[in-house]
Amino acid sequence: MALLETDLPGLPKRRGKVRDVYDLGDGRLLIVATDRLSAFDWVLPTPIPDKGRVLTGLSAFWFRALPGVPNHLLSTEIDDAGLDLDGDHRGDLVGRVMIVRKVRIIPFECVVRGYLSGSGWREYRETGRVCGLPLPTGLVESSPIPHPFGPLFTPATKAESGHDENVPFARMEQAIGAELAHTLRDRSVEVYQCGRTHSAEKGLLLADTKFEWGTDTGTGQVVLADEIFTPDSSRYWPADQYQPGGPQPSFDKQFVRDWLEASGWDKASPPPPLPEDIVARTREKYIQAYETLTEQPFPWK
Repeated sequence: MALLETDLPGLPKRRGKVRDVYDLGDGRLLIVATDRLSAFDWVLPTPIPDKGRVLTGLSAFWFRALPGVPNHLLSTEIDDAGLDLDGDHRGDLVGRVMIVRKVRIIPFECVVRGYLSGSGWREYRETGRVCGLPLPTGLVESSPIPHPFGPLFTPATKAESGHDENVPFARMEQAIGAELAHTLRDRSVEVYQCGRTHSAEKGLLLADTKFEWGTDTGTGQVVLADEIFTPDSSRYWPADQYQPGGPQPSFDKQFVRDWLEASGWDKASPPPPLPEDIVARTREKYIQAYETLTEQPFPWK
C-alpha cells in the first residue's frame, strides 16, 4: 500500500516534496521517505508504492558503502527513534526511515556530471558550455564528458519549490567561502567517482548525480546528508543499451514524465492522476535499480 503522507503527533514536522522530516528534540531528526512523486515542479496526486523504501534502502546502502565519507545516518530502525507508536504507524514506517544527526545544510546542490544530459545538454547545445564551463565542440547528447574537462562540478542553488538554479562556481565561493566551496567540489567529484565505479561493475552508467552536504553543528565537520545515489537524485543508464546521440533509457520517473508530456496537461494547473500501468512500470524501474545496485532482493517486492 502506498504512503502519501505521515502524521506523528507531538513532533515538529517539515514536509518536503518526498520526505516528511520530524525533529526528535535531542539533536536527531527522523526522515520518512513517502511514496510521493514530483515532476515538472509539482507533487503528483498518485504515489508510486514502495518508492520511499527504495530511496531509503539505497541511501542506507551507499552511506554504508562509503566508510571514508562522513555522513549523517545513525539508524534505519524505527524502534531506535524512541517513539511510542501503535501498530499501524509502525508498519507504515518500516523500511522508510532514516534517523540522522542534525547538521547545518549548506544551501547548494552539489551536482556532478559525467555525461552530457538534461539541463547540461541543453546549455551545451546553445552555448558550448555547461554552467559557464567550456567543453570541446562536437559532443552529442549523452556523450561522456572527456578528461580533463569532466567529471564536471556544477553547483545549483536549492529551491524549496520550483527548479534549482545552476550557478557558476564563483557564486558558490562568494556565498560560503572559497575553502569550503573547494572542499565540497573535490569531495563531490571523489564520491561520484566511487559511485560511478561501483555502478559500472553492476552494468549501469552513473550519468550524473547531486549531493547535499552539511556541517556538524558541534564539530563543524563536513558530512553527506539527505539521500545519495538514488533514482531521484541520480541518472542511471543501462550500459548494454547505451547509444550516445540521444536520450537513454533510465531507472527513474521517465515513464511518468513521458506520459505527462503526452497527456495534454498544461503544467500550470494541478496534474492529473497517473494510470495504473504507468505507476506499475515506474515502481518496477525503481525496484530494478535497487536490486541491481545492491545485489539484494527488494524486501517488499
